[in-house]
Amino acid sequence: MAGSSQRVRNPWGQGERLRVEILEAAARLLSELGGEQGLTIRGVARAAGISPGSIYQHFSDKAALVDGLISYDYEKLAAAMDAAEAQWPAEQPLDRVRARMKAYCRFALDNPGHYRLIIDNRPAPPIRSGPLVEIVRQVITLLERCEKIGVRLRVPAEQAAVIVFVGAHGRVALWHSRGDAAQAASIMEFVDQLISLVVE
Repeated sequence: MAGSSQRVRNPWGQGERLRVEILEAAARLLSELGGEQGLTIRGVARAAGISPGSIYQHFSDKAALVDGLISYDYEKLAAAMDAAEAQWPAEQPLDRVRARMKAYCRFALDNPGHYRLIIDNRPAPPIRSGPLVEIVRQVITLLERCEKIGVRLRVPAEQAAVIVFVGAHGRVALWHSRGDAAQAASIMEFVDQLISLVVE
């Protein structure tokens, strides 16, 4: 567990900086704990070097803190996926799909506690928004671009995106249940195979 540290007080009016520091401390604890069950307001306060009362100024309770942490984690995941996609030119949308989904899988493998937090705290049905829905939407957009440049899909872009996402998500979930480090590389190969299944 992260020990407490003496924190330098933020100047007046820099409450947003404290909010980020709280989320960063919660993220560090989550990595150590492997899940949100052991995450507490007091534990996060100790890790951030502040009093529990300072956390309540930004998050009303643990549920609100977890919601904030989900958004924080998704921003990191989204940034990683965007950076991976940007390595490929716009005229190669299929390569961008591969890069985006591999970045998604890498995040899940490297940050199991954070990944589970995002996955296990899905919005209640009907699900019309949220991190996972946004990921699927981005893949749909890329696959639609594929069709515009002449890449033929076996099924409509929306259906293909769901197949790719659910397949990658399921493969990662299997890896998490077994914890076999030797299988990590094969997951990236699986992403390539999965995408090839929806392309003629």
